[in-house]
Amino acid sequence: MRMSRAEAAKNRARVVQGAAGAFRAQGYDGIGIAGLMQGAGLTNGAFYKQFESKEALIAEATATALAQNAESWQAVLDEAAAAGADPLAALCDWYLSEAHLAHPEKGCAYATLAAEAPRHDGALREVFEAGLARTLGQIGAQIGGADAAAPGEAAEVAAMRQLSRMVGALMLARAVRDPALARRWLAANRAPEGPRGA
Repeated sequence: MRMSRAEAAKNRARVVQGAAGAFRAQGYDGIGIAGLMQGAGLTNGAFYKQFESKEALIAEATATALAQNAESWQAVLDEAAAAGADPLAALCDWYLSEAHLAHPEKGCAYATLAAEAPRHDGALREVFEAGLARTLGQIGAQIGGADAAAPGEAAEVAAMRQLSRMVGALMLARAVRDPALARRWLAANRAPEGPRGA
């Protein structure tokens, strides 16, 4: 029986969603097409009906992961603002948490995949650039005040520092074997960045 377009779209979305988590957990080269399709409950042959190549899936799944990042980050920022708390401090606490440390498959795609991006094609680099622009806008809006559409240059620089600090701290905390050291690494970087003069 031929599959309907709706079923095909649902299957494709399942593969992309599964790949977004699998790549964060295992890296782009840590899982092959067979493992990705098995995880989605589909055959290897179905892959080539849906995707041009693994690189094409990598770019699409990473875009999905980064969109999930943005949604999660915005939810934390909005919840903190609604509660009258410091949104950026809340974001730091949430991002540099033990729960995030323990679950890379559900967490930040920058911390798990950015180091691998240079080994892949230009489409993936474009996905990361677009994701970074969106994330810097989210953080910069908190540093730069009310003008969320165009935070100032100082706010953008501070946002770059803050993002680098959070992602780097999470990566290094995951790299060590000692859980106590990992927790200290996270705690040392929870204070949010503020704008600085030249």
